[in-house]
Amino acid sequence: MPTRKRLLILGSTGSIGTQALDVCARSDELELVGLSAGRSWEELIEQARAHGVTRVALSDEHAAARASEAWTDGEVLVGSEGLVRLVVESGADLVLNALVGSAGLGPTVATLGEGIDLALANKESLVVGGELVTALAEATGARIVPVDSEHTALHQLIAGQPPGAVQGLTITASGGPFRGRRREELHDVTVTQALAHPTWAMGGKITIDSATLMNKGLELMEAHHLFGTPYERIDVVVHPQSLVHGLVQLADGAMLAHLGPPDIRTAISYALHGGESVQLPIQALDLAAVGELTFEAVDLDAFPCLRLAGEAAREGGTAPCVLNAANEIAVHAFLEGRLRFLEISEVIERTLTQLGSEPILSFESLYEADRHARASAGEAVAELA
Repeated sequence: MPTRKRLLILGSTGSIGTQALDVCARSDELELVGLSAGRSWEELIEQARAHGVTRVALSDEHAAARASEAWTDGEVLVGSEGLVRLVVESGADLVLNALVGSAGLGPTVATLGEGIDLALANKESLVVGGELVTALAEATGARIVPVDSEHTALHQLIAGQPPGAVQGLTITASGGPFRGRRREELHDVTVTQALAHPTWAMGGKITIDSATLMNKGLELMEAHHLFGTPYERIDVVVHPQSLVHGLVQLADGAMLAHLGPPDIRTAISYALHGGESVQLPIQALDLAAVGELTFEAVDLDAFPCLRLAGEAAREGGTAPCVLNAANEIAVHAFLEGRLRFLEISEVIERTLTQLGSEPILSFESLYEADRHARASAGEAVAELA
Protein backbone atom coordinates (compact mmCIF):
# COMPACT_ATOMS: atom_id res chain seq x y z
CA MET A 1 0.00 0.00 0.00
CA PRO A 2 1.45 3.42 -0.97
CA THR A 3 2.42 5.85 1.78
CA ARG A 4 -0.36 8.24 2.70
CA LYS A 5 0.24 11.99 2.46
CA ARG A 6 0.43 13.60 5.92
CA LEU A 7 -1.86 16.65 5.92
CA LEU A 8 -2.08 19.57 8.35
CA ILE A 9 -5.12 21.89 8.06
CA LEU A 10 -4.85 25.44 9.43
CA GLY A 11 -8.26 27.07 9.83
CA SER A 12 -10.17 23.79 9.91
CA THR A 13 -13.39 25.27 11.36
CA GLY A 14 -13.86 27.79 8.55
CA SER A 15 -15.62 27.30 5.22
CA ILE A 16 -12.53 26.01 3.36
CA GLY A 17 -11.37 23.94 6.31
CA THR A 18 -14.64 22.09 6.86
CA GLN A 19 -14.94 21.26 3.17
CA ALA A 20 -11.30 20.12 3.14
CA LEU A 21 -12.18 17.69 5.93
CA ASP A 22 -15.00 16.39 3.74
CA VAL A 23 -12.56 15.85 0.87
CA CYS A 24 -10.06 14.22 3.24
CA ALA A 25 -12.68 11.84 4.65
CA ARG A 26 -13.36 10.56 1.11
CA SER A 27 -9.70 9.87 0.33
CA ASP A 28 -7.49 6.91 1.24
CA GLU A 29 -4.43 8.93 0.22
CA LEU A 30 -4.55 11.55 2.99
CA GLU A 31 -3.73 11.26 6.70
CA LEU A 32 -4.59 14.16 9.01
CA VAL A 33 -1.82 15.03 11.47
CA GLY A 34 -3.05 18.34 12.91
CA LEU A 35 -5.78 20.98 12.93
CA SER A 36 -6.01 24.62 13.99
CA ALA A 37 -8.63 27.29 14.58
CA GLY A 38 -8.91 30.80 15.93
CA ARG A 39 -11.48 30.70 18.72
CA SER A 40 -13.89 27.86 17.86
CA TRP A 41 -12.41 25.37 20.32
CA GLU A 42 -15.49 23.16 20.72
CA GLU A 43 -15.80 22.55 16.97
CA LEU A 44 -12.03 22.03 16.69
CA ILE A 45 -11.99 19.37 19.42
CA GLU A 46 -15.01 17.69 17.82
CA GLN A 47 -13.10 17.58 14.51
CA ALA A 48 -9.98 16.21 16.21
CA ARG A 49 -11.96 13.41 17.81
CA ALA A 50 -13.78 12.56 14.59
CA HIS A 51 -10.57 12.38 12.54
CA GLY A 52 -8.23 10.85 15.12
CA VAL A 53 -6.01 13.92 15.44
CA THR A 54 -4.02 14.27 18.67
CA ARG A 55 -2.49 17.73 18.22
CA VAL A 56 -4.28 21.01 17.60
CA ALA A 57 -3.60 24.74 17.91
CA LEU A 58 -5.83 27.67 18.86
CA SER A 59 -4.84 31.29 18.24
CA ASP A 60 -6.97 32.60 21.09
CA GLU A 61 -5.44 31.95 24.54
CA HIS A 62 -8.78 31.74 26.38
CA ALA A 63 -10.17 29.29 23.81
CA ALA A 64 -7.00 27.21 24.10
CA ALA A 65 -7.35 27.09 27.89
CA ARG A 66 -10.96 25.90 27.60
CA ALA A 67 -9.95 23.27 25.04
CA SER A 68 -7.13 21.96 27.26
CA GLU A 69 -9.58 21.49 30.14
CA ALA A 70 -12.20 19.73 28.02
CA TRP A 71 -9.90 17.53 25.91
CA THR A 72 -7.43 15.16 27.51
CA ASP A 73 -6.82 12.94 24.49
CA GLY A 74 -4.24 15.20 22.90
CA GLU A 75 -2.17 18.38 23.04
CA VAL A 76 -3.41 21.95 22.56
CA LEU A 77 -0.87 24.53 21.33
CA VAL A 78 -1.49 28.24 21.91
CA GLY A 79 -1.21 31.46 19.92
CA SER A 80 0.87 32.35 16.88
CA GLU A 81 3.90 30.54 18.33
CA GLY A 82 1.81 27.41 18.86
CA LEU A 83 0.63 27.63 15.27
CA VAL A 84 4.21 27.74 14.00
CA ARG A 85 5.16 24.84 16.30
CA LEU A 86 2.26 22.82 14.90
CA VAL A 87 3.62 23.38 11.39
CA VAL A 88 7.28 22.72 12.19
CA GLU A 89 6.75 19.68 14.47
CA SER A 90 3.86 17.97 12.65
CA GLY A 91 5.93 16.00 10.16
CA ALA A 92 3.40 17.07 7.50
CA ASP A 93 3.99 16.52 3.80
CA LEU A 94 1.41 19.18 2.96
CA VAL A 95 -0.05 22.13 4.86
CA LEU A 96 -3.41 23.60 3.87
CA ASN A 97 -3.41 27.25 4.97
CA ALA A 98 -7.07 28.24 5.16
CA LEU A 99 -6.59 31.04 7.70
CA VAL A 100 -8.29 34.37 7.02
CA GLY A 101 -6.33 37.60 6.64
CA SER A 102 -2.69 38.55 7.16
CA ALA A 103 -2.55 36.18 10.17
CA GLY A 104 -1.87 33.50 7.56
CA LEU A 105 1.54 34.93 6.58
CA GLY A 106 3.48 33.55 9.57
CA PRO A 107 2.35 29.93 9.06
CA THR A 108 3.01 30.27 5.31
CA VAL A 109 6.58 31.36 6.01
CA ALA A 110 7.03 28.55 8.56
CA THR A 111 5.68 25.96 6.10
CA LEU A 112 7.83 27.02 3.15
CA GLY A 113 10.85 27.57 5.39
CA GLU A 114 10.64 23.89 6.36
CA GLY A 115 10.43 22.88 2.71
CA ILE A 116 6.85 21.61 3.17
CA ASP A 117 4.45 21.87 0.22
CA LEU A 118 1.73 24.48 0.74
CA ALA A 119 -1.89 24.33 -0.38
CA LEU A 120 -2.71 28.02 -0.15
CA ALA A 121 -6.24 29.31 0.42
CA ASN A 122 -4.91 32.36 2.30
CA LYS A 123 -4.63 34.97 -0.46
CA GLU A 124 -3.07 37.48 1.90
CA SER A 125 0.14 35.43 2.22
CA LEU A 126 1.01 36.23 -1.39
CA VAL A 127 -0.58 39.68 -1.40
CA VAL A 128 1.43 40.79 1.64
CA GLY A 129 4.49 38.55 1.29
CA GLY A 130 4.83 38.74 -2.48
CA GLU A 131 8.29 38.08 -3.84
CA LEU A 132 9.66 37.12 -0.40
CA VAL A 133 7.22 34.21 -0.15
CA THR A 134 7.84 32.93 -3.68
CA ALA A 135 11.61 33.32 -3.24
CA LEU A 136 11.44 31.30 0.00
CA ALA A 137 9.58 28.52 -1.82
CA GLU A 138 12.19 28.47 -4.57
CA ALA A 139 15.02 28.37 -2.01
CA THR A 140 13.62 25.36 -0.13
CA GLY A 141 12.02 23.56 -3.08
CA ALA A 142 8.54 23.68 -1.56
CA ARG A 143 5.56 23.85 -3.94
CA ILE A 144 2.77 26.40 -3.63
CA VAL A 145 -0.55 25.12 -4.99
CA PRO A 146 -3.53 27.53 -5.00
CA VAL A 147 -6.83 26.65 -3.34
CA ASP A 148 -9.56 28.69 -4.95
CA SER A 149 -11.64 28.17 -8.05
CA GLU A 150 -9.98 30.89 -10.15
CA HIS A 151 -6.32 30.03 -9.57
CA THR A 152 -6.97 26.30 -9.66
CA ALA A 153 -8.54 26.85 -13.08
CA LEU A 154 -5.55 28.86 -14.30
CA HIS A 155 -3.13 26.33 -12.80
CA GLN A 156 -4.80 23.49 -14.73
CA LEU A 157 -5.02 25.49 -17.97
CA ILE A 158 -1.37 26.58 -17.88
CA ALA A 159 -0.01 23.11 -16.96
CA GLY A 160 1.75 21.57 -19.93
CA GLN A 161 1.80 24.76 -22.03
CA PRO A 162 5.24 25.38 -23.57
CA PRO A 163 7.21 28.56 -22.73
CA GLY A 164 5.85 31.61 -24.54
CA ALA A 165 2.49 30.04 -25.35
CA VAL A 166 0.50 31.84 -22.63
CA GLN A 167 -0.08 35.49 -23.49
CA GLY A 168 -2.59 36.50 -20.83
CA LEU A 169 -4.77 35.40 -17.93
CA THR A 170 -8.40 36.29 -17.20
CA ILE A 171 -9.92 35.94 -13.74
CA THR A 172 -13.70 35.78 -13.56
CA ALA A 173 -15.86 37.50 -10.92
CA SER A 174 -19.48 36.73 -10.11
CA GLY A 175 -20.02 40.45 -9.51
CA GLY A 176 -21.28 39.77 -5.98
CA PRO A 177 -24.69 40.78 -4.63
CA PHE A 178 -24.52 44.30 -6.11
CA ARG A 179 -23.66 43.48 -9.72
CA GLY A 180 -25.20 46.02 -12.10
CA ARG A 181 -25.77 48.68 -9.45
CA ARG A 182 -24.35 52.15 -10.00
CA ARG A 183 -22.24 53.84 -7.34
CA GLU A 184 -25.09 56.08 -6.18
CA GLU A 185 -27.19 52.98 -5.50
CA LEU A 186 -24.64 51.59 -3.03
CA HIS A 187 -24.64 54.37 -0.42
CA ASP A 188 -27.08 52.75 1.97
CA VAL A 189 -26.61 49.01 1.44
CA THR A 190 -26.73 47.01 4.67
CA VAL A 191 -24.42 44.37 6.10
CA THR A 192 -27.13 41.75 5.53
CA GLN A 193 -27.42 42.70 1.86
CA ALA A 194 -23.64 42.63 1.43
CA LEU A 195 -23.41 39.17 3.00
CA ALA A 196 -26.03 37.73 0.61
CA HIS A 197 -23.66 36.37 -2.04
CA PRO A 198 -25.56 34.97 -5.06
CA THR A 199 -23.28 31.96 -5.66
CA TRP A 200 -20.73 31.10 -2.99
CA ALA A 201 -21.13 30.32 0.74
CA MET A 202 -18.11 31.87 2.48
CA GLY A 203 -17.04 33.52 5.74
CA GLY A 204 -17.99 37.11 6.55
CA LYS A 205 -14.76 38.88 5.64
CA ILE A 206 -14.35 37.03 2.34
CA THR A 207 -18.01 37.63 1.43
CA ILE A 208 -17.66 41.39 1.96
CA ASP A 209 -14.47 41.34 -0.13
CA SER A 210 -16.56 39.72 -2.86
CA ALA A 211 -19.23 42.41 -2.55
CA THR A 212 -16.62 45.20 -2.93
CA LEU A 213 -14.64 43.19 -5.54
CA MET A 214 -11.54 43.55 -3.35
CA ASN A 215 -11.29 39.76 -3.53
CA LYS A 216 -10.57 40.09 -7.26
CA GLY A 217 -7.87 42.64 -6.52
CA LEU A 218 -6.24 40.20 -4.13
CA GLU A 219 -6.60 37.40 -6.70
CA LEU A 220 -4.96 39.64 -9.32
CA MET A 221 -1.87 39.92 -7.10
CA GLU A 222 -1.98 36.23 -6.25
CA ALA A 223 -2.02 35.29 -9.94
CA HIS A 224 0.92 37.60 -10.61
CA HIS A 225 3.04 35.87 -7.95
CA LEU A 226 1.85 32.31 -8.61
CA PHE A 227 2.33 32.34 -12.36
CA GLY A 228 4.94 35.07 -12.85
CA THR A 229 2.63 36.95 -15.19
CA PRO A 230 3.00 40.77 -15.54
CA TYR A 231 0.02 42.77 -14.30
CA GLU A 232 -0.66 44.23 -17.74
CA ARG A 233 -1.39 40.68 -18.95
CA ILE A 234 -3.93 39.82 -16.24
CA ASP A 235 -7.50 41.09 -16.37
CA VAL A 236 -10.80 40.61 -14.56
CA VAL A 237 -14.20 40.08 -16.20
CA VAL A 238 -17.62 39.74 -14.56
CA HIS A 239 -19.27 36.38 -15.23
CA PRO A 240 -22.48 36.13 -13.17
CA GLN A 241 -23.11 32.40 -13.77
CA SER A 242 -19.82 31.51 -11.96
CA LEU A 243 -19.31 28.49 -14.22
CA VAL A 244 -16.22 29.70 -16.12
CA HIS A 245 -13.55 30.03 -13.43
CA GLY A 246 -10.58 31.18 -15.48
CA LEU A 247 -9.38 31.75 -19.04
CA VAL A 248 -5.97 31.66 -20.69
CA GLN A 249 -5.12 33.59 -23.87
CA LEU A 250 -2.65 31.74 -26.09
CA ALA A 251 -0.15 33.17 -28.57
CA ASP A 252 -2.03 31.82 -31.60
CA GLY A 253 -5.22 33.71 -30.70
CA ALA A 254 -6.99 30.74 -29.12
CA MET A 255 -8.43 31.02 -25.63
CA LEU A 256 -8.78 28.13 -23.16
CA ALA A 257 -11.58 28.21 -20.57
CA HIS A 258 -12.04 26.15 -17.42
CA LEU A 259 -15.71 25.36 -16.65
CA GLY A 260 -17.24 23.62 -13.68
CA PRO A 261 -19.94 23.85 -11.00
CA PRO A 262 -19.29 26.48 -8.31
CA ASP A 263 -18.10 23.99 -5.68
CA ILE A 264 -14.87 24.82 -3.84
CA ARG A 265 -14.25 21.13 -3.10
CA THR A 266 -12.97 20.78 -6.68
CA ALA A 267 -10.17 23.26 -5.97
CA ILE A 268 -9.46 21.80 -2.52
CA SER A 269 -9.25 18.25 -3.87
CA TYR A 270 -7.00 19.32 -6.75
CA ALA A 271 -4.53 20.88 -4.32
CA LEU A 272 -4.61 18.08 -1.74
CA HIS A 273 -4.12 15.38 -4.39
CA GLY A 274 -1.10 17.00 -6.02
CA GLY A 275 -2.85 18.40 -9.07
CA GLU A 276 -4.77 15.22 -9.88
CA SER A 277 -8.50 14.97 -10.59
CA VAL A 278 -10.19 12.43 -8.31
CA GLN A 279 -13.80 11.35 -7.91
CA LEU A 280 -16.02 13.78 -5.99
CA PRO A 281 -19.80 13.76 -5.36
CA ILE A 282 -20.33 16.82 -7.57
CA GLN A 283 -22.90 16.90 -10.36
CA ALA A 284 -21.32 17.62 -13.74
CA LEU A 285 -22.51 20.62 -15.76
CA ASP A 286 -25.40 20.16 -18.18
CA LEU A 287 -24.50 22.77 -20.80
CA ALA A 288 -27.87 22.57 -22.55
CA ALA A 289 -29.58 23.28 -19.22
CA VAL A 290 -27.16 26.15 -18.53
CA GLY A 291 -28.20 27.69 -21.86
CA GLU A 292 -25.92 30.71 -21.97
CA LEU A 293 -22.79 32.19 -20.43
CA THR A 294 -22.45 35.96 -20.18
CA PHE A 295 -19.53 38.31 -19.51
CA GLU A 296 -19.41 41.98 -18.53
CA ALA A 297 -16.78 44.63 -17.91
CA VAL A 298 -16.14 45.67 -14.29
CA ASP A 299 -17.58 49.05 -13.21
CA LEU A 300 -14.55 50.52 -11.39
CA ASP A 301 -16.53 53.62 -10.38
CA ALA A 302 -19.05 51.55 -8.43
CA PHE A 303 -16.38 49.13 -7.17
CA PRO A 304 -13.23 51.23 -6.58
CA CYS A 305 -11.58 48.57 -4.38
CA LEU A 306 -10.50 46.68 -7.50
CA ARG A 307 -8.99 49.87 -8.93
CA LEU A 308 -7.13 50.55 -5.67
CA ALA A 309 -5.82 46.98 -5.57
CA GLY A 310 -4.53 47.28 -9.13
CA GLU A 311 -2.80 50.58 -8.32
CA ALA A 312 -1.19 49.13 -5.16
CA ALA A 313 -0.10 46.03 -7.08
CA ARG A 314 1.68 48.10 -9.73
CA GLU A 315 3.20 50.38 -7.08
CA GLY A 316 4.72 47.34 -5.38
CA GLY A 317 6.85 47.50 -2.25
CA THR A 318 4.75 47.72 0.91
CA ALA A 319 1.69 49.14 -0.93
CA PRO A 320 -0.11 45.76 -1.25
CA CYS A 321 0.55 45.10 2.45
CA VAL A 322 -0.89 48.52 3.37
CA LEU A 323 -3.91 47.95 1.11
CA ASN A 324 -4.61 44.56 2.69
CA ALA A 325 -4.30 45.78 6.29
CA ALA A 326 -6.50 48.82 5.64
CA ASN A 327 -9.09 46.60 3.97
CA GLU A 328 -9.19 44.23 6.95
CA ILE A 329 -9.76 47.15 9.35
CA ALA A 330 -12.41 48.73 7.09
CA VAL A 331 -14.32 45.48 6.49
CA HIS A 332 -14.33 44.72 10.23
CA ALA A 333 -15.72 48.22 10.91
CA PHE A 334 -18.40 47.76 8.24
CA LEU A 335 -19.48 44.40 9.69
CA GLU A 336 -19.79 46.08 13.11
CA GLY A 337 -21.91 48.90 11.68
CA ARG A 338 -19.26 51.60 12.20
CA LEU A 339 -18.71 52.26 8.50
CA ARG A 340 -20.83 52.49 5.37
CA PHE A 341 -20.25 50.22 2.41
CA LEU A 342 -18.67 52.83 0.13
CA GLU A 343 -16.52 54.09 3.00
CA ILE A 344 -14.55 50.82 2.93
CA SER A 345 -12.75 51.99 -0.21
CA GLU A 346 -12.41 55.51 1.23
CA VAL A 347 -10.55 54.19 4.28
CA ILE A 348 -8.24 52.15 2.04
CA GLU A 349 -7.51 55.10 -0.27
CA ARG A 350 -6.80 57.44 2.65
CA THR A 351 -4.41 54.91 4.19
CA LEU A 352 -2.57 54.32 0.91
CA THR A 353 -2.26 58.07 0.34
CA GLN A 354 -0.94 58.67 3.86
CA LEU A 355 1.58 55.81 3.97
CA GLY A 356 2.54 55.36 0.33
CA SER A 357 4.96 52.55 -0.47
CA GLU A 358 8.36 51.63 0.97
CA PRO A 359 10.85 49.01 -0.25
CA ILE A 360 10.48 45.54 1.29
CA LEU A 361 13.76 44.62 2.94
CA SER A 362 12.59 41.68 5.08
CA PHE A 363 9.50 40.05 6.53
CA GLU A 364 9.89 42.36 9.53
CA SER A 365 9.43 45.39 7.27
CA LEU A 366 6.12 43.86 6.15
CA TYR A 367 4.96 43.36 9.75
CA GLU A 368 5.90 46.99 10.48
CA ALA A 369 4.00 48.25 7.42
CA ASP A 370 1.01 46.16 8.50
CA ARG A 371 1.04 47.72 11.99
CA HIS A 372 1.28 51.28 10.63
CA ALA A 373 -1.49 50.64 8.09
CA ARG A 374 -3.85 49.26 10.74
CA ALA A 375 -3.28 52.30 12.96
CA SER A 376 -3.80 54.71 10.06
CA ALA A 377 -6.92 52.90 8.86
CA GLY A 378 -8.30 52.87 12.40
CA GLU A 379 -7.92 56.66 12.52
CA ALA A 380 -9.68 56.99 9.16
CA VAL A 381 -12.58 54.84 10.42
CA ALA A 382 -12.88 57.03 13.52
CA GLU A 383 -12.97 60.19 11.37
CA LEU A 384 -15.71 58.83 9.13
CA ALA A 385 -17.83 57.31 11.92
